[in-house]
Amino acid sequence: MDASGWSVFRTWLIRVLTEKMFKHLREWVFIHFFGHSRQRARLVSKDGRCNIEFGNVEAQSRFIFFVDIWTTVLDLKWRYKMTIFITTFLGSWFLFGLLWYVVAYIHKDLPEFHPSANHTPCVENINGLTSAFLFSLETQVTIGYGFRCVTEQCATAIFLLIFQSILGVIINSFMCGAILAKISRPKKRAKTITFSKNAVISKRGGKLCLLIRVANLRKSLLIGSHIYGKLLKTTVTPEGETIILDQININFVVDAGNENLFFISPLTIYHVIDHNSPFFHMAAETLLQQDFELVVFLDGTVESTSATCQVRTSYVPEEVLWGYRFAPIVSKTKEGKYRVDFHNFSKTVEVETPHCAMCLYNEKDARARMKRGYDNPNFILSEVNETDDTKM
Repeated sequence: MDASGWSVFRTWLIRVLTEKMFKHLREWVFIHFFGHSRQRARLVSKDGRCNIEFGNVEAQSRFIFFVDIWTTVLDLKWRYKMTIFITTFLGSWFLFGLLWYVVAYIHKDLPEFHPSANHTPCVENINGLTSAFLFSLETQVTIGYGFRCVTEQCATAIFLLIFQSILGVIINSFMCGAILAKISRPKKRAKTITFSKNAVISKRGGKLCLLIRVANLRKSLLIGSHIYGKLLKTTVTPEGETIILDQININFVVDAGNENLFFISPLTIYHVIDHNSPFFHMAAETLLQQDFELVVFLDGTVESTSATCQVRTSYVPEEVLWGYRFAPIVSKTKEGKYRVDFHNFSKTVEVETPHCAMCLYNEKDARARMKRGYDNPNFILSEVNETDDTKM
């Protein structure tokens, strides 16, 4: 390479390195300074919880939660649920203990009344409030130590025994069922479905796509899995109405479609950025200036329990990387087994990517026009009279 060629190459290399350096510096400054100063509001957190607050709910509407008491108890946090569990049992034991004490007091079975030797009490061996509480506990949980028992002397005691036994079965069924239902909720199965930390935008199959990686951490499958997305953004209608959480459907697919996914290994789902995509008019330089939230849903049926579960996550503009793709994660060992390396699950690799979807489609149109060929209307063919200057 001569001196002039080496100078041109050096100038080009310096320009490329300078552009990349300023690109990374601009992204770092925006994320670490502007990103922290302006916290974007999320409707759905990264772990799938919905960050929404209901205000000024009328008292009549709040009463509906007590009508649907089963769902209300299931949705409670564990500390509140266990508080209700313990309070319900202790309260019922103490309440019926008071009733048994009242029965013994009315029938004058207590020692302070000095009953005669041939006196038959309603309940044997109730000497005070403590013994009445112990008898209530033994009756409701069917322990039956045999030291205290109901006699046939009082019809009131027999009725109270039947009533407490029936009510005890109802309380046991409701509270134990609520505990079991909360433990076995398919919501916990969703914890073993994980999404990549970032979404990426790059070319896939000759098209500009938004890609997200999702993995199933269990070997059991999700049957009939279906994946889709919603883009939440603020829009203004032609009538001037401002819609804060306007929802736009985002179709995600894999190479085999978006229905009945074979979800045994991590999958890379993608959304094609075409003319119908809301990402079509976005570019690499303006992506961080956008105000949107991409919520991704995965619905499926748990194979072991046949319960339906839903997994959710969301991405804001700072979590969408333009010009990157995901690193390989699945490999094949010498023993013929397939190995998934979750160390590279959210790892990305920078690749050459068009700055916008319109750039890619304009480039394709230009290539197509070059192949077809077009007449240039500005080209004028001028005729030249040929003269024969050759003399014989």
